Amino acid sequence: MCRNHDYLLISDEIMVEWNYYEIRPTINLKIGNLSMSSVVFSKEEIIAQRKRVSITTTSKAVFPQTTNHHDTLFGGTAMQWMDEIAFIAATRFSRQTIVTVSSDKIDFKHPVPAGTVVELTASVVEVGRTSLKVEVNMMVESMYLDDQKNAITGYFTFVAVDENKKPTSIIPLTLVVE
Repeated sequence: MCRNHDYLLISDEIMVEWNYYEIRPTINLKIGNLSMSSVVFSKEEIIAQRKRVSITTTSKAVFPQTTNHHDTLFGGTAMQWMDEIAFIAATRFSRQTIVTVSSDKIDFKHPVPAGTVVELTASVVEVGRTSLKVEVNMMVESMYLDDQKNAITGYFTFVAVDENKKPTSIIPLTLVVE
């Protein structure tokens, strides 16, 4: 072992080297003349990067068949759209099987009339061991004016499940190439 590196000699042909004293730790694998290098990222760096790449946005037109007798968007339809986009953001974050376990504090702040456009944006805001929370904001705008208002905000919690439908770690071990 030297000052900046640890070595593990597996055989005459295979050696693993850890260089963890540098600003960005690396792992180098040498098999004979073949050499591979890998950068090590912290759990916090992986979570922050996955949060950035999982932000999801979509737009929808509010047509009469999605409105109630007040000519505004059905609350249930709004919640369905919000759960759907939250699910997509959560899946993009974890890239594994997830299920919705709760919807929390859905605030209806402004009516969403027929003939408007809504923009839904979902962002992962909290990450636990097996679960994560996604915030969804629904903005409403006139089709003919440049004005948006935050109509609805809600939070959705998801749990990662394995092939036996048991909770499993939700944190992916890899970064996404941006």
